[in-house]
Amino acid sequence: MRIFLAGLLGGLAFFFWGAIAHMALGLGDRGVHYGQPHAATLAAMQQELVVPGIHVLPTLAKERMGDAAALEAFAADTAGHGYAFVVYQPGGNPGLVGMGANLGTQWATDTLAAMLAAWLLSLAPVGFGRRVAMAAALGGFATVVALVPMWNWYLFPLDFVLGNLAKHVLGWTLAGAAMAWWLGRGR
Repeated sequence: MRIFLAGLLGGLAFFFWGAIAHMALGLGDRGVHYGQPHAATLAAMQQELVVPGIHVLPTLAKERMGDAAALEAFAADTAGHGYAFVVYQPGGNPGLVGMGANLGTQWATDTLAAMLAAWLLSLAPVGFGRRVAMAAALGGFATVVALVPMWNWYLFPLDFVLGNLAKHVLGWTLAGAAMAWWLGRGR
């Protein structure tokens, strides 16, 4: 029960920090551009992208990626042209109209992550400060394993990765403080 309550506190702390980090500080969407002209782009995607999901443009068909001549020709044809990593949903994004379901999912996943972190923190025979530092390190770990590869392979903007690194480290420091406080009670 102690770990569950610590995770619940950590999840709430991280969830509310996420709201501040996104809405007030803009840490979660650095490098993301909003309000761009989109009608022609979406019309072209409707014609070209027939399945929902992630599309890397331009790209070579997977079955041709092992062909050295095809790779060389593709590299020559696309040199100096644009590149896009697109999440395409033909039916649109219902989260743009009503965020209730998205917020619920966000809170649930933040709380699940905090419960895992609380369990890990409970295993360490250390005090408050070290538990907070461990939680902060988990935030850095999450960014390094999830977003640095996206920067490396798919060219995610560095400011997006660094903004999210700050968001995660600061957020898990706050959540870690809440969890460490609760885990240290009565000892």
